[in-house]
Amino acid sequence: MAARWEYRLQKWVNAGLIDAGTAERIRAHEAEQGQALRWPIRLALSLGVILLGTGVLLFVSARWDGLSPALRFLLVLLLVSVFHVAGAFAAEHFENLAIALHALGTVTLGAGIFLTGQIFNLAEHWPGGVMLWAIGAWLAWVVRRDVAQTAFVALLTPAWLASEWLAATESSKLANRVLAEGLVLLSLTYFTAWMAEKLGPLRRTLAIIGAITILPTLLYFIFTQQGHYHFYHTEGEATLFLLVVRVLAWVAPLLLAVAVRKRAAWMNLCAAAWLAVFGLLRMESGNVLVYLWVAAGAGGLIAWGVTESHRERIDLGFLVFGVTVLVFYFSNVFDKLGRAASLISLGLLFLGGGWALERARRRLVAKVKRAQS
Repeated sequence: MAARWEYRLQKWVNAGLIDAGTAERIRAHEAEQGQALRWPIRLALSLGVILLGTGVLLFVSARWDGLSPALRFLLVLLLVSVFHVAGAFAAEHFENLAIALHALGTVTLGAGIFLTGQIFNLAEHWPGGVMLWAIGAWLAWVVRRDVAQTAFVALLTPAWLASEWLAATESSKLANRVLAEGLVLLSLTYFTAWMAEKLGPLRRTLAIIGAITILPTLLYFIFTQQGHYHFYHTEGEATLFLLVVRVLAWVAPLLLAVAVRKRAAWMNLCAAAWLAVFGLLRMESGNVLVYLWVAAGAGGLIAWGVTESHRERIDLGFLVFGVTVLVFYFSNVFDKLGRAASLISLGLLFLGGGWALERARRRLVAKVKRAQS
């Protein structure tokens, strides 16, 4: 069960006593309380979940071979249920502990699904196991609506779709390219879900996931562009199928952005247009247009952060810009200079460029703080 105050707050919203905006501000206020003590508690709970899960895994694995199939299945059911039951009892007394226990229950659900397939020698289609795990996470989210279950839903749902896509296409080069496009847009949607006028722990969870995944997915996208595989390389139904899936890979994240950001989703549409143009460029180390276009995207992300008063986007934009400059230097300048000249110029680039970027970043962050106050 959710925390008691959260349950009552939702009842007040449903009864029309308060509006959704007021409820969201109350949640944001509660989320800010006890900020000084929050990170040690979260650290202790996270370590506790990891150690408890690892200990249970070692205990089960040490005795797994000696158990009959019936006892194995009973043990799997026990592991899946015991943590959720313990979390339900803890919810009335310590909500953070309840979140940790329910998260451990969802993790053991995934392990239980694949162990059950091993016990009964079920037909091998591993994306089906990911689908069942995602369904379990969705059910837990409907009941709990906490940050841990939000993270599981946000990760497992695209993981299931991606695994089904890769299994159906046998991980072809074109399939990886389509997948990379969708993942970049989805990461960007997650990253921009936390808005100044729409705060809250759930949106913050999505923003953290997006911040972690956006750079790896962008690198994955760049890697899949190598060689410029032409999209219409097949004929008949295969081409139509690939085209439909590629459209869905672009449209689905944008529809999610509209649902989360409403009218502000037009910025996500601009980012999708930037990605589409980026996909038309040849990914070669000597192609200056690639570096200029990435630098332009970093500038757009910085402007996005200033417009919506989010320093995280400003920081990420400056990081992308700095990495782009370094990659360009090592790919196109470093080997054309002498050893001493290359080291001197690299040192000047780090000192002068780092100082200039940090000065500009601090100025923009200060502007965002003044706008928030």
